[in-house]
Amino acid sequence: MIDYETLKARAFAPVEQSYTQRDTILYALGLGLGGDPLDAAHLRATYERAEGFCALPSMVNVLAGPGFWAMEPDTGLTWQKILHGEQSFTLHAPLPAEGTIVGETRITEIIDKGEGKGALIYSERRMTDKASGTLIATVEGTSFARGDGGFGGPAGPVKPVHTLPETEPEAVFEHRTLPGQALIYRLSGDYNPLHADPEVATGAGFKAPILHGLSTLGVASWSITAALADGDPAALTHLQLRFSSPVYPGETIRTEMWRDGDEVSFRARVVERDVVVLNNGLARLG
Repeated sequence: MIDYETLKARAFAPVEQSYTQRDTILYALGLGLGGDPLDAAHLRATYERAEGFCALPSMVNVLAGPGFWAMEPDTGLTWQKILHGEQSFTLHAPLPAEGTIVGETRITEIIDKGEGKGALIYSERRMTDKASGTLIATVEGTSFARGDGGFGGPAGPVKPVHTLPETEPEAVFEHRTLPGQALIYRLSGDYNPLHADPEVATGAGFKAPILHGLSTLGVASWSITAALADGDPAALTHLQLRFSSPVYPGETIRTEMWRDGDEVSFRARVVERDVVVLNNGLARLG
């Protein structure tokens, strides 16, 4: 069982991670970019000599993290029942195309939804550039610990959910994922066999290995800049969303958007199954 005070005060050692332009390109390929090698927006993220070559903002999600620490026995968590519920990132400065990042993680709150209802674990990672000390990004996540409610912790406050307009989307962008996309994306650091091993996937109730949720997030974040920022990924400074359903590699992700000044409300759905896979999204440009 969770010990609230102990888990909330859990210490995470700073994580230092160096990455190269090759890693930056590999991350973009893991989102399915490069499918159109004549598209300048694709090349901006996948070819180091392209005009405006840069790291995609969503790459901060895979850098300098603490790993799947919930598996450690002293956490009191039933790690097998943990789901990734929400994710957000804010860019305070552009992510360099190569460099060394230092990530410092902390648990900001643990919400007890009650016996049999699970718990919400809110975490935050602040990422700085080692060379300059510049704060690059703040990454926040919500884990839904389905098997760990009823430990006597606080029942709130729960983070508010961004509400989408009820009108038809003002802009849409479709991106066809690659059949082998999960096998590429995992090389950016998430080696969970659920995304590669057919037996593990079917044992978990899926018909085939599923795409990483953070790859789907990356597709949506790139789609927003492709549709609304002339293909300039650096225009994206904030993104938040809820994960609602998995994607199978090879499916088409349709990002649906509503713009209000610099803010973009969005969701994403799989076209082939008409299933919403990302919901309650909010992005900021500029």
